[in-house]
Amino acid sequence: MSMLKNPAQKYRPVLAFDFPERTWPAKKLTRPPVWMSTDLRDGNQALFEPMSIATKLEFFKTIVGIGFKEVEIGFPSASEIEFEFTRLLIEGGHIPDDVSIEVLTQARESLIRRTFESLRGARRAIVHLYNATSPVFRRDVFSKSADEVRELAVEHARLIRELAAAQPETQWVFQYSPETFSATEPEVALDVCNAVIAEWNATPQHKVIINLPATVEISTPNQYADQIEWMHTHLARRECVVLSVHPHNDRGTAVAAAELAMLAGADRVEGCLFGNGERTGNVDLVTLAMNFYAQGIHPGLDFSQIDKIAAQVERATRIPLHPRHPYAGSLVYTAFSGSHQDAIRKGFAVVRKNEFWEVPYLPIDPADVGRSYEAIIRVNSQSGKGGIAHLMETAHGITLPVAELPAFSRIVQAVADDSGLEINAEKIWEIFCATYEKSAPMTLLLQEQSGQGRHIKITLKRDDATITCEGEGSGPIEAFMNAIAMPVRLRHFEERSLGEDAHAEAMALVTLEDNASGALVMGMGRDRNSGTAALRAIVSACNRIGEVRSMRSEKMLEMSAP
Repeated sequence: MSMLKNPAQKYRPVLAFDFPERTWPAKKLTRPPVWMSTDLRDGNQALFEPMSIATKLEFFKTIVGIGFKEVEIGFPSASEIEFEFTRLLIEGGHIPDDVSIEVLTQARESLIRRTFESLRGARRAIVHLYNATSPVFRRDVFSKSADEVRELAVEHARLIRELAAAQPETQWVFQYSPETFSATEPEVALDVCNAVIAEWNATPQHKVIINLPATVEISTPNQYADQIEWMHTHLARRECVVLSVHPHNDRGTAVAAAELAMLAGADRVEGCLFGNGERTGNVDLVTLAMNFYAQGIHPGLDFSQIDKIAAQVERATRIPLHPRHPYAGSLVYTAFSGSHQDAIRKGFAVVRKNEFWEVPYLPIDPADVGRSYEAIIRVNSQSGKGGIAHLMETAHGITLPVAELPAFSRIVQAVADDSGLEINAEKIWEIFCATYEKSAPMTLLLQEQSGQGRHIKITLKRDDATITCEGEGSGPIEAFMNAIAMPVRLRHFEERSLGEDAHAEAMALVTLEDNASGALVMGMGRDRNSGTAALRAIVSACNRIGEVRSMRSEKMLEMSAP
């Protein structure tokens, strides 16, 4: 079946909600929410193969290590593994004193009683009750009226209160979710939530959590925010409620929905690391938390070793992280585009002088999440001279002369075009050496200096002939230039070590100007002796001048041909 030409004949907005009294658009986020990880419950249910107890324990420790103080650990009435895992955490002493575990249960007596069995002996626990409230569930799934749905919630909220009273050694927190809230009429959702709040006798000292899930994301984030603010302003005993949201990502806007919901009055957000969960997943807590961080607000969660966290999540879920995932993907701090690379390179040159982090195309400092700067700029056929210059500077410590950079960039790009592959720093170095270290037609065979380098005698091989010549100057380089007596002038010279130990080679770069054409040509030389490296660099540049002259002659012949 193909897509309909007029989808309005088949699809309609599930809920049209207008709230002109909204105030959230004028507000700004100034503090993070209470975070609740549902990786071990919602995220676990969404896997092809649910996690083993050992995997869940390892993952729990990772979640706690990040800084979560509330962790939904499972659905202990749903399976024996979930029950056993809950018992392991409690009996094994794996729950830190400042962390609350949370468990989910449907509004069914047998499941609620089994849930309380799993939590026996817990120091502090959140019992999360839910039942679906939207019209399609009331009509097609449960055949219940809105009043009957409310009474179902109240009846099981009462049972939870009674069972909690029988286990006074545990500090209990009660949570209720009207499942499919975002598709429920606001008045119906409010009626059910207020009835549950009353049944649990919520007080400012003993708050209850009212969680309003976008179980299926059915509208735009601003619509969800309107629903949240309406509930925020109409809930009874609002001062006795922690207002929580649980956005799913069916429309791909869960992060935006969560952010706007917080503007609208939400205190707490439930979700999963990297957005795992049923269908398209829950709101991505990593992206949401790092969005706060990028705006100068610490989220209270620690993602300074984001690669290790991502690896743990991938092991637990067996779902690979997308390379373009915000903040954590392998390529999110990488630029291939030439204009991007040039801007990043220039931004890095001045960032330490700025009060705030302001580097083009990098919203945060990659070092803050444990990334190095090595992979920020990578070169392929789409790259420009800025990226190539950056890799030469950062990987090899070589700053190419401005006049030489465009020509070398064209050479690298030609290689990238031919191969169709990425060109890494090692390959660029290989191309650099092949381009600038020319040993033909002229090669330095021997050099002897005297008079503190003011006199030099050299032996060169040119094609098949051996030439010996001598020269004098203020130092060995000037003496060498006078000895070879070529119509060139030295315009630039620099040298550096290619290693840190005593046996490292020296490298020299020279730029010569061809007196005949005015062209500036660079050459490179390497040797254990820095003086010899400099002379080899001059010979390389002279050889390249010959190549340049030859290419120019060929170009002139082409242009003059009929």
